[in-house]
Amino acid sequence: MRTALILIVAVATAVRADEPVSTREALLKAYQYRDGRGVKVDHVEAMKWGRLAADRGDAAAFDFVGWMYFQGLGVKRNPEVAAGYFRAAAAGKSAAGAWNLGLCLHAAQGVDHDVPKALEAWKRAAALGHGRAASTAAMAYLAGDGVPKDLKQARTLAERAVELNDPAGHVVLGEMLYRSGEVEAAKKLWKKVADTKTTQATAQPVQSSDDLAAQQGADLLELLDYRGRKAEPGVFALVDLPHIHQGWNNCGATSCAMFARSQGKPCGAWDYKKLCPSPLGTGTDWGDLLNAAKTLDVKCTLVTFTPDDAGFDKATAFVRTELDANRPVVIDFKYTGPQYPGGEAGHTLVLVGYIAKDDRYVLCNPAIATPGLQLMTAKDLKRHWRSDHYGALSKNVLSRPAIVLVDTPTKKN
Repeated sequence: MRTALILIVAVATAVRADEPVSTREALLKAYQYRDGRGVKVDHVEAMKWGRLAADRGDAAAFDFVGWMYFQGLGVKRNPEVAAGYFRAAAAGKSAAGAWNLGLCLHAAQGVDHDVPKALEAWKRAAALGHGRAASTAAMAYLAGDGVPKDLKQARTLAERAVELNDPAGHVVLGEMLYRSGEVEAAKKLWKKVADTKTTQATAQPVQSSDDLAAQQGADLLELLDYRGRKAEPGVFALVDLPHIHQGWNNCGATSCAMFARSQGKPCGAWDYKKLCPSPLGTGTDWGDLLNAAKTLDVKCTLVTFTPDDAGFDKATAFVRTELDANRPVVIDFKYTGPQYPGGEAGHTLVLVGYIAKDDRYVLCNPAIATPGLQLMTAKDLKRHWRSDHYGALSKNVLSRPAIVLVDTPTKKN
């Protein structure tokens, strides 16, 4: 890491005074080629222009080149080199650089895992005007994930996120207000963010983070009639699950950590992940998640249902019984489409409720803002709740997998 950073800084000092293209123009060209703005996407060309700007010591260009290395765009993916560029960008007072440095520290990407240092980087980014860094740090302090819970810091950071007009910040601060009994103030924030985008009956994985925050705002307003009420079997149920934001690529362990917390086990997302053999910042085999549960004395097991319509009917009847008993269910989604590497992607999250009259389900999603609640129609749940790559236990057979409490009455279907 030190070697990579020294090389970056050394190159950056070699400013070419005779170069006809300005640094700003070079960086604009880098973004144009990376994002296809008026030109064909060309990551190699993007890196050429990004490096030119970075060679002149531009902090924003350091962040750009770092992100290309982080994602492996136009170059071989190298998180260590990426983290070096992000550190240089942060030192140059780049808010995005500080945000991305925190991302690396939070998920052990190219640097050692260090949540407190990640939060320091995110707080620096927030001070420089990065709203997402402020709301993400607020969620870590709110959940006490990787650091002791600190409601005062969480509130300060959530307020900073709202000040910076971060959509997720409106959701998080609204949740803090709701929890403190300031329901009208919470509703105001959720309505404000809901009104920023077009919302629908269900959240979709293709929605951007800002769209999802707006969707959350609308969903949370709808759920006000159900939160805090005792379940009415066959009518509705909503489990109050403690939410943890997953950070980078940690949905499986985070969902299982939330499941463990619902059983009174003081477990964090990274605590759970470290009980699994796969490296931090990478996907987690469900067999390893179940083994980690044994270590934590969380008595759970895997059940599966067939991926057809009959299997979905059995699966939803089963989970409604679980939810009526105030027991959440961990499930796995499979998304397909050309926007995903290899044409598909997976995501683990938790089923926490249903509303029978609307035929909708309530999810607690570790990838979105606290409290993580989102509504999903039965039609979309049927389409997404399926997986053949949740781990070795799947044997590449498509099914509807779920992690449930071990004393469930229904056996494998």
